[in-house]
Order: sequence, then C-alpha cells, then structure tokens
Amino acid sequence: MTITILGPGCPNCKNLKNNVDQALNDLGLKDVEVEQVSDINTIMDTGVTNTPGVMIDGEVMSVGRIPEAEEIKSWLK
Repeated sequence: MTITILGPGCPNCKNLKNNVDQALNDLGLKDVEVEQVSDINTIMDTGVTNTPGVMIDGEVMSVGRIPEAEEIKSWLK
C-alpha cells in the first residue's frame, strides 16, 4: 500500500503527514510506503487542485483539508 501526501510542504501538509503517521502507528501498519509529492505539476496531474491532498494506492481520498488520524484509519481498515 502507498499513501501519497500532495502539497508544497506547508504547515498543513506537515500536519497531514503527522496524522497519517499516527494512523499507521495506531493500526500497527509497518509495510506502508508514505511518499510526499510537492511538485505542483505532478499534483495537478492527479486532479487535486487544492492542497493538501491524500491518495491511497492512486485513489484521491481527501482534498484541501487535514483529515484527522481517526478518519485516515477508517480508510486503511
């Protein structure tokens, strides 16, 4: 499984990364790849026009907001 965080590296993107890490830790998931994409052209290619965004295995799960760890965990179950 790959989780992709889409955003330029702003504070909201960092908060989102922390929430993703917390969700993975809470669920004990160790074999998940977390990548961050900050290139605006690559982000736009995904269809995300408002950051931060989250994709799981190529599927956009969230755009323009910071989902809490609990919500992220519900996507991973």
